[in-house]
Amino acid sequence: MRWAAFSCLLVPVVLLWCGTSLAGTAGTALGLTAVTAACRVLLRRSEAGARAVSAPPRGRHHRAPPGARGGGRHRGKNTPVG
Repeated sequence: MRWAAFSCLLVPVVLLWCGTSLAGTAGTALGLTAVTAACRVLLRRSEAGARAVSAPPRGRHHRAPPGARGGGRHRGKNTPVG
Protein backbone atom coordinates (compact mmCIF):
# COMPACT_ATOMS: atom_id res chain seq x y z
CA MET A 1 0.00 0.00 0.00
CA ARG A 2 2.98 2.30 0.23
CA TRP A 3 3.16 2.42 -3.56
CA ALA A 4 -0.49 3.41 -3.69
CA ALA A 5 0.08 6.28 -1.27
CA PHE A 6 3.18 7.32 -3.22
CA SER A 7 1.25 7.38 -6.49
CA CYS A 8 -1.59 9.35 -4.88
CA LEU A 9 1.00 12.03 -4.12
CA LEU A 10 3.09 11.72 -7.25
CA VAL A 11 0.31 11.90 -9.85
CA PRO A 12 -0.98 15.34 -8.77
CA VAL A 13 2.55 16.73 -8.65
CA VAL A 14 3.23 15.51 -12.18
CA LEU A 15 -0.10 16.89 -13.39
CA LEU A 16 0.68 20.30 -11.92
CA TRP A 17 4.15 20.20 -13.44
CA CYS A 18 2.66 19.42 -16.86
CA GLY A 19 0.36 22.43 -16.62
CA THR A 20 -2.97 20.93 -15.60
CA SER A 21 -5.28 23.25 -13.65
CA LEU A 22 -5.35 23.11 -9.88
CA ALA A 23 -9.02 22.08 -9.87
CA GLY A 24 -8.37 19.26 -12.34
CA THR A 25 -5.40 18.06 -10.34
CA ALA A 26 -7.40 18.15 -7.09
CA GLY A 27 -10.24 16.16 -8.69
CA THR A 28 -7.82 13.59 -10.03
CA ALA A 29 -6.13 13.28 -6.63
CA LEU A 30 -9.47 12.78 -4.87
CA GLY A 31 -10.59 10.18 -7.41
CA LEU A 32 -7.32 8.29 -7.20
CA THR A 33 -7.47 8.33 -3.41
CA ALA A 34 -11.05 7.02 -3.44
CA VAL A 35 -10.18 4.17 -5.82
CA THR A 36 -7.12 3.28 -3.75
CA ALA A 37 -9.18 3.20 -0.54
CA ALA A 38 -11.87 1.02 -2.14
CA CYS A 39 -9.25 -1.42 -3.44
CA ARG A 40 -7.68 -1.62 0.00
CA VAL A 41 -11.04 -2.44 1.61
CA LEU A 42 -11.77 -5.12 -0.99
CA LEU A 43 -8.31 -6.63 -0.61
CA ARG A 44 -8.67 -6.87 3.17
CA ARG A 45 -12.09 -8.50 2.85
CA SER A 46 -10.71 -10.98 0.36
CA GLU A 47 -7.77 -11.86 2.62
CA ALA A 48 -10.06 -12.26 5.64
CA GLY A 49 -12.36 -14.55 3.64
CA ALA A 50 -9.42 -16.63 2.46
CA ARG A 51 -8.20 -17.04 6.03
CA ALA A 52 -11.66 -18.09 7.21
CA VAL A 53 -11.97 -20.74 4.49
CA SER A 54 -8.50 -22.22 4.96
CA ALA A 55 -8.58 -22.30 8.77
CA PRO A 56 -9.01 -25.82 10.17
CA PRO A 57 -12.16 -26.32 12.24
CA ARG A 58 -11.61 -26.22 15.98
CA GLY A 59 -13.40 -27.85 18.85
CA ARG A 60 -14.42 -31.38 19.63
CA HIS A 61 -17.56 -31.29 17.51
CA HIS A 62 -15.52 -31.23 14.31
CA ARG A 63 -13.33 -34.25 14.95
CA ALA A 64 -13.41 -37.26 12.68
CA PRO A 65 -14.89 -40.48 14.07
CA PRO A 66 -12.30 -42.87 15.55
CA GLY A 67 -12.34 -45.29 12.61
CA ALA A 68 -12.23 -42.57 9.94
CA ARG A 69 -8.51 -42.04 10.12
CA GLY A 70 -6.44 -44.42 8.06
CA GLY A 71 -2.80 -45.23 7.81
CA GLY A 72 -0.33 -46.79 10.16
CA ARG A 73 0.99 -50.35 10.32
CA HIS A 74 -1.30 -51.68 12.98
CA ARG A 75 -1.90 -55.40 12.95
CA GLY A 76 -5.19 -56.74 14.13
CA LYS A 77 -5.71 -59.99 16.05
CA ASN A 78 -6.53 -62.02 12.98
CA THR A 79 -3.70 -60.67 10.79
CA PRO A 80 -1.02 -63.23 9.91
CA VAL A 81 2.45 -62.38 11.11
CA GLY A 82 5.08 -62.63 8.50
